[in-house]
Amino acid sequence: MRLTAAVLDAPHARELADFYLRLLPGWRVWQGEDRRDWVHIRPPDGGTGLSFQTEPAYVPPVWPSGPDRQQMMIHLDIEVDDLEQETARAVAAGARLAAYQPQDAVRVLLDPAGHPFCLYTDSQ
Repeated sequence: MRLTAAVLDAPHARELADFYLRLLPGWRVWQGEDRRDWVHIRPPDGGTGLSFQTEPAYVPPVWPSGPDRQQMMIHLDIEVDDLEQETARAVAAGARLAAYQPQDAVRVLLDPAGHPFCLYTDSQ
C-alpha cells in the first residue's frame, strides 16, 4: 500500500492545478492525468503528489475556523528557504496572504480556491 496523493476539491480542477504548478518548481502533470475535471501533479522525484478534482458544490473553507462555517479539512505545509521571498512569489502566482497569521516563522496563505496552506522555514 502506498499513498500517492492528497486530493483537493475546487470549482475548477485545472485552474487550481495550474496554480500549484506555478507554486511548486519542477512539478509536472502526471501522464494521463490531465483532464478538465481531474488533474494529478507530482514532484520531479515522482513522490507523493497532489490531485485536483472539480466539485461544482465546492465551498471554500474559512481560516481561521469558526462555528457554523465551512471547516478546513486539510492544509499543506511547504518548507521554503526564504520565507519572505517565497511568500511574495506565492502571492504573485495567485495566492492571498491570510489575515490571521498565528506564528512568526510561518505564513498562512490561501490558494485561488481558498484552501489554506503554510510556508515555513526549518528553524532547527
